[in-house]
Amino acid sequence: MERIATEEERYAKARKRVQEIKGFYSHLASFAMVNLLLLGINLATSPRHLWFYWPLLWWGLGLVIHGLKTFNFIPFFGKEWEQRKINEYLENEQKNKWQ
Repeated sequence: MERIATEEERYAKARKRVQEIKGFYSHLASFAMVNLLLLGINLATSPRHLWFYWPLLWWGLGLVIHGLKTFNFIPFFGKEWEQRKINEYLENEQKNKWQ
């Protein structure tokens, strides 16, 4: 039983999607700026001992996961999975309501 989305619902969904993409690009920009700053600090204070790559590596991993989620490249826990789970819970609730 598929229902037709209203114009307001479609707008809200599109707005949410744009906010997700904007959030990813903000994350990317802060990643680049902070890691450039850390590189500069590392090279200025201890150029023989490079440590800047540790935050770069772990934060970069988080950024990749954020990007995969934002652009729907994660096959598990994606939008489709989320919608299936919501429908499953709603159906179970409806069944329990009538019992």
